[in-house]
Amino acid sequence: MTYLNIAGYQFVDLSTEFIADLQILLKKKAAQDGIKGTILLSTEGINLFLAGIENTAQQWMDDLRRFPEFSDLTFKLSRSNHLPFKKMIVRIKPEIISMYQSHIRPTQKTAPYLEPEQLKQWYDQHKDMIVLDTRNDYEFERGTFAHAIQLNIQQFSDFPKAVEKLSDEMKKKPIVTFCTGGIRCEKAAAYLLEQGFSEVWQLKGGILNYFETCKAEYFHGDCLVFDGRVAVNTNLAAVVDSATDAKYTVASLRK
Repeated sequence: MTYLNIAGYQFVDLSTEFIADLQILLKKKAAQDGIKGTILLSTEGINLFLAGIENTAQQWMDDLRRFPEFSDLTFKLSRSNHLPFKKMIVRIKPEIISMYQSHIRPTQKTAPYLEPEQLKQWYDQHKDMIVLDTRNDYEFERGTFAHAIQLNIQQFSDFPKAVEKLSDEMKKKPIVTFCTGGIRCEKAAAYLLEQGFSEVWQLKGGILNYFETCKAEYFHGDCLVFDGRVAVNTNLAAVVDSATDAKYTVASLRK
């Protein structure tokens, strides 16, 4: 059987009452539908990694978008021959991606999106730009864009400290942030703007979206993902298609 894997996030202001009620509803619905994975809820939005049989997973996407708060929620899709999650978790957290900078609110201010095709064009044109990998060091080592800068961070909450080491000269150049699916580079881009970087962009939909349209152009290696497949190649096919062979746990990748 083939399973549909869906990943998505949206920064949106939510009330504590809403996310408490939604947590109960989604747990119950997941148990009924056989959906597995993780949903993180916060007053700053939603972040999810889910999998299920095709029709059921498709219905989940439709149902989530029916909430007015999530009408703009977009998803990255891929398929695997096993269910890559063992259980379902719906958790309420202070942040859907932890930076521990409570004043950074992407719903209020963040950088413009850069479409994958535009990034490829900039590479084609040899544009004088900085391509900044906002992911963890072990993700960078698995695969990244050509000439991307590595921040040598162990978890995303290390990002602000790493930015302190960037030169003032970098603040004057166009800088493109990227991550796996977009959530980290969106918050990272907001932080860079606050720190005085003059021209900041975020790769829309992250690496996975880039793979959909531009494949292997200017990307070297594989991309770690947040389930038992471990990584996908530039064709979005699983590199390690076994939950038991996973070297990196879902928990470690979410830090």
